[in-house]
Amino acid sequence: MSESAARRLSRMFQLISFAIDAKQDHLSHLDGAIGDADHGITMSLGFTAVNSELAKLDLGRTLPSDVFSAAATAFLNAVGASTGPLYATAFRRAAQALKPLESLSPADQAIIIEAMAAGIKDRGKGQRGDKTMLDAWIPAAEAAAEAVSRGATAAEMWNSILAAAEDGANATRSMVAARGRAARLGERSLGHMDPGSASAVIILSAMREAFTEGCS
Repeated sequence: MSESAARRLSRMFQLISFAIDAKQDHLSHLDGAIGDADHGITMSLGFTAVNSELAKLDLGRTLPSDVFSAAATAFLNAVGASTGPLYATAFRRAAQALKPLESLSPADQAIIIEAMAAGIKDRGKGQRGDKTMLDAWIPAAEAAAEAVSRGATAAEMWNSILAAAEDGANATRSMVAARGRAARLGERSLGHMDPGSASAVIILSAMREAFTEGCS
């Protein structure tokens, strides 16, 4: 990358925030079918707070791990609902996995996805098939690891990550929710996409844009 890894990550969080804001009403609409209809608002607040906090950093002197640590604290402070601790844990795991790296190769980018997925899974005590954001994050992490193992380019890796996440999110329509507020609906949750998996796809799409900008 021609710019510092910290600046690239800051750009990544900006793109995530822009993308979430653009889809805020859609996410809340999805949540309205099986939850409290506030997922879009919650995610927007969280990433707005992240970007406000990152704006205070001297990115020329900041390690990638420090960017994720700051993001974790900001997101958790802004979002008190269950999504807050989940993404805060995801960002903290990414921070731990990146220490003490100063650059971000495609393999390091894959590590971010794997660490975030593991953090969400451990914090939420969930698994694939529960009709949650993990139905997008787990396939994304698996796709990232597989892409690295076959020596894929960054663009190829991110295309695989996003395709796996999209397939996982779409699959939640045929699932009965086993966790979260949607679990109270039982069979009535069938036919609806999980909003958390939908926002995960938006996040991963923005991450792809950030990490492949300028790539041939």
